[in-house]
Amino acid sequence: MPKHLLGSSLVAAVVVGAVAAGGLAVASSGTGPAVRNATVRYAAPSAGGPGSVTFTAEVRDDSGVRGLKVVAWPARSELDPTGAEMRYVDDATCRPTTDVTSRCTYTLKVTKEEAARLDRGTWYVSALARAEDGGTAFVPRAAAFDLTR
Repeated sequence: MPKHLLGSSLVAAVVVGAVAAGGLAVASSGTGPAVRNATVRYAAPSAGGPGSVTFTAEVRDDSGVRGLKVVAWPARSELDPTGAEMRYVDDATCRPTTDVTSRCTYTLKVTKEEAARLDRGTWYVSALARAEDGGTAFVPRAAAFDLTR
């Protein structure tokens, strides 16, 4: 299973690790960054090649955008990642569109073998926006998609 798509056991490990560490504080500024227009698309693997999960969002903050952390997880696992746990997940690629706004994209290739081992049904994408001034904004369910065979 790819590290980018968290199955129940990997999410559980992150949750247990964060609890054991006593939790982590998530910084935020008064106006903080905002995540807007989030979309996700799942394309199943085919005979022609791997599939993919692609998440795209607009991130805005008055101080500028430092980055966006992203993780996909199965709803059936009932293990919602927290903002504090998001520091351990992957970064999206963010490209500035203005001084205060970036378009961030996260794409993950999924092979047939990997897809066969993943939970079927609804998956959520959680996102943590990070601003240049240290502010953060956690969106626990920024987008959702259905993973089918």
